Amino acid sequence: MSRFTITATPLAGLMVLERHPRMDARGYLERLFCIDELKTLLAGRTILQINHTFTAQKGTVRGLHFQHPPHAEMKFVHCLRGEVFDVAVDLRKGSPTFLKWHAEVLTPDNHKTLVIPEGFAHGFQTLTDDCEMLYFHTAAYHPNAEAGLHPLDLRLAIHWPLPVAQLSTRDGNHPMLDDRFEGLVL
Repeated sequence: MSRFTITATPLAGLMVLERHPRMDARGYLERLFCIDELKTLLAGRTILQINHTFTAQKGTVRGLHFQHPPHAEMKFVHCLRGEVFDVAVDLRKGSPTFLKWHAEVLTPDNHKTLVIPEGFAHGFQTLTDDCEMLYFHTAAYHPNAEAGLHPLDLRLAIHWPLPVAQLSTRDGNHPMLDDRFEGLVL
C-alpha cells in the first residue's frame, strides 16, 4: 500500500499530496517524504534544503515568495501544527493559468502536503495561532534570486479567509504587478 495519494489541482503541475499515516492504539507513523514513492513527482530533482517556520499570530500572511531561474525551486509544504490557508500562484510565462492561484487548507489532521513546482509563488495565512510549517526544497536559497509578489495585489485577487493581521516589512514592500510582468521563463 502506498503511503501517498497524489491529486492534480486546476493549475498544471501543482499537486496535493495526501499522506496515509499508519495508525494504531499508540498513535501513528506518518511518512512525510519518500524518494522511491515520489520519484515521479520529483522527475530527477533532489531535496536540497528543509526549512521550518513558526508563526505565532492567527491571520498572519507570509509570502508570496519565489526564486528566479536558474534557482527556481519545487517545494513540498506541510503544516505540523495549527491550520493554514496555503496559496500557490502560477507565474510561468505563457501558461494558460498565468497569475491564477490555488489554495489548500493544510493541517496536521488532514495529512495534506502542497507540492509547488518551479515557476510558482508561494505564501500562506495562519488560520490559528501557533502554526508550524515544514518545507522541503529542491534548490538552496539564493538571496540574489529571491523575489516576491505583494499578497494583497488586486490583480491576483487572493481571497484570504481572514483580515491580514500581520505582514512583514519585506512582504509588504513587494511590488504590485503591472503590465510589464510577463512571467518566469523556466
